[in-house]
Amino acid sequence: MTVVWINGAFGAGKTTTARELIELIPNSTLFDPEVVGAALTHLLPAKRLAEVGDFQDLPVWRRLVVDTAAGMLAELGGTLVVPMTLLRQEYRDEIFGGLAARRIPVHHLVLAPAETILRERIAAREIPPELSDGELRVRQWSYDHIEPYRTALLSWLTSDAHLVDTSALTPHEAAVRIAEAVGSGAVPACDIVQTPEPTAETLAAGVLLFDEEDRVLLVDPTYKPGWEFPGGVVERGEAPARAGMREVAEETGIRLQDVPRLLVVDWERPAPPGFGGLRLLFDGGRLESGEASRVLLPGPELRAWRFATEQEAAEMLPPVRYERLRWALRARERGTALYLEAGVPVG
Repeated sequence: MTVVWINGAFGAGKTTTARELIELIPNSTLFDPEVVGAALTHLLPAKRLAEVGDFQDLPVWRRLVVDTAAGMLAELGGTLVVPMTLLRQEYRDEIFGGLAARRIPVHHLVLAPAETILRERIAAREIPPELSDGELRVRQWSYDHIEPYRTALLSWLTSDAHLVDTSALTPHEAAVRIAEAVGSGAVPACDIVQTPEPTAETLAAGVLLFDEEDRVLLVDPTYKPGWEFPGGVVERGEAPARAGMREVAEETGIRLQDVPRLLVVDWERPAPPGFGGLRLLFDGGRLESGEASRVLLPGPELRAWRFATEQEAAEMLPPVRYERLRWALRARERGTALYLEAGVPVG
């Protein structure tokens, strides 16, 4: 089972090319995530829909795209061809990481016609007659997203995906080019971490590392949204503090010599699709300036790292993780350990 994800600007011809492609790849099926967005317009309250400018900004849309793709492949097998624009790297990481967690490889391609050709195609695009304001809602939407597409292309998209210049290609010719590239191995599966989704409560250990200004080290994982502390799930038979030390070494290249001191035990309540569990934070101590400058990232697992003040962390971390950090810092100041339930001290 595999996914061929056809990315590109709005109006690049992704859906038309995808329809041609399923005729060329044996046992392949078309899955257009637009139908998930359309379904959400009927399922979510109008107030919630009005809060976002694009259904891709809805976490439920991103989860449903992963779940639907996995469900279709479980039912049908073979190859799923997905024509969908993804211009935000964190959304790409979340969706592709969710598929990787289900052991579903993703081959990522971008249809990249010259911008002049793209604008011509948008202008010539047929608008359904039932859309009286089609020019505004369809063409203008496509025009408005050319700049974000160009930005993504210049920053992360070119290095992440296999580009297919379709300036002089028909949709069928583009599909033939894609089928040949995927079939020959010229488009390998995306190198993204495979983190199996939990099936029960988990025990996770994080380690707080500080620079000489007492700023805390935060990392940006590719496999879930939001910044995080170095750490991860404790494996069966593994001591939590040792698990934290292992994860720090794997994620940052820093090898702690001493077992870190416990700061916080936080019970995280189940929040579907998550199962919750215990979250432990340890004090990894202060790094020397030379050591802090040698932080390494493993590539597919982490996107970035930085040291942050408590105030900066409040803007970067999801609320639950920030509360965990806030109380861990207070425990560090007092030389004690705290027990929390959902980020609130108890006892």
